[in-house]
Amino acid sequence: MKLTVQGIEDQQPIPETFAFGVPGDGEPMTLGPNRNPALHWTDIPQGTKSFAVIVCDPDVPSDASDANQQGKTIAADMPRVDFYHWVLVNVPASTHGIEEGAAADGVTPKGKQSGRSALGLEGINTFTDFLAGDPDMGGTYGGYDGPCPPWNDALVHRYHFTVYALDVESLDMKCTFTGDEALGAMQGHILGQATVTGTYTLNPELR
Repeated sequence: MKLTVQGIEDQQPIPETFAFGVPGDGEPMTLGPNRNPALHWTDIPQGTKSFAVIVCDPDVPSDASDANQQGKTIAADMPRVDFYHWVLVNVPASTHGIEEGAAADGVTPKGKQSGRSALGLEGINTFTDFLAGDPDMGGTYGGYDGPCPPWNDALVHRYHFTVYALDVESLDMKCTFTGDEALGAMQGHILGQATVTGTYTLNPELR
């Protein structure tokens, strides 16, 4: 398979258009345009019956207690965990692309709906956990929400945009399924996959 992510070249910085958080005017971070980039995939494996789209940042600090804290730095060698930015399954086999802004166009406080959409079946992304307890932003975040790494992180984060070709028409998932649950359900059904990796940082020393 081959995947094109419009506006993002492999191993190159992600434009702010696609970010949840961007550098602020006199502040480390403010909310960004948060549009999903356009995806297009080709060279589909024979027997494909559906697709799945997963966007994952594997570089999120395992301990976020110092995240975005003045006077503190998150060390580059801190252990890291996965953070899912988009979990979408049951994309019809006839679909070979998703338009820019179709899954997100701006930050939606308290999150967007998960479940069935015009694109397929939307899972929840990890902003659901990250923003839990925030009175203004806490909620269930479905669909796409873009990069927003801690602005005091000494590591530039990577974002893997991956499309999977599956040999089943649909995965039997509940409406609030996570990235880990989607990947687990896909096991044994993946005919092919393609990935484009972009990078992003809010650390002014690394930009």
